[in-house]
Amino acid sequence: MSRIFHARITLGQYLFILLVAGVAFWALWDKQIVIALVMAGLLIVGIEKLTHTTYTITADGHLVLYYGRFMRGKVIAVDSISGVEKASSMNVFGFRLMRCVLVHHEGKTEALMPVKEDEFIEVIHKRKMT
Repeated sequence: MSRIFHARITLGQYLFILLVAGVAFWALWDKQIVIALVMAGLLIVGIEKLTHTTYTITADGHLVLYYGRFMRGKVIAVDSISGVEKASSMNVFGFRLMRCVLVHHEGKTEALMPVKEDEFIEVIHKRKMT
């Protein structure tokens, strides 16, 4: 049975979408059509990526990273994963700025941000054992 984990959306990503939307609105208001079209395209791609990013652990032993329709995804064999660990960028006044799960495979590292980090790590460990 496949297990799907959705990506967490951070405050910085929300602020980026608001900034791009504001610039697109300003460009339309000021009749800067080229800038407005570029910002609208960036807004569409950004929202698509934020809302449709998923991490699927399939029954046949693969981790499928899907980033939406406009971005290329990745397929990683669970057997090739050498380690999975939680990580955070830096602490400011006791708060972590960014939390992620690092997946090490074949000499590469993927930084993923699933909503349920502990369950994600647990499912990968279970699939690695079988």
